[in-house]
Amino acid sequence: MAFCSNCGASVEGAFCVRCGTQAAPASAAGSHPPQSNPGYTPGYTTGSVPPDPSAAGLTDNVAGALCYAVGLITGIIFLVLAPYNQSKFVRFHAFQAIFFHCAFIGTYIVETMVFIALPYGVQVIASLLWMVIWLGTLALWILLMIKAYQGEVFKLPVIGDLAAKQA
Repeated sequence: MAFCSNCGASVEGAFCVRCGTQAAPASAAGSHPPQSNPGYTPGYTTGSVPPDPSAAGLTDNVAGALCYAVGLITGIIFLVLAPYNQSKFVRFHAFQAIFFHCAFIGTYIVETMVFIALPYGVQVIASLLWMVIWLGTLALWILLMIKAYQGEVFKLPVIGDLAAKQA
């Protein structure tokens, strides 16, 4: 059986069925599959050096954006992780995320106490106000993640100054 000199597939007739290359005339001893295929390059390099482990980490803008992802938890995680706790940019966003979520929790507690003390008719209006506060906080949270991902230091009025001092 003949084999294609280009792709190594079996040749039936004058042309290769896989790549269409014209088959070489068969030798008297019979044809063998090629030992090396000049047209083939493997998808990996053999004997390559593995990448540097420090190059596999997150960039500062991605780490800064992830600080806001789960609030207190990711903010604290990025303050503890070794390569990220040395970056002033990541530290700023970690502290701002922690302070932002603490302020949100504090606002929620105060709003709940006020909500309980109000009569029923006023509670309906207060619940609408709480919905507006919640949507505003959600929009601000998304904005903070986007600004951190873009590499910007976006300071909130009071919280941003505290975060800058801590970073």
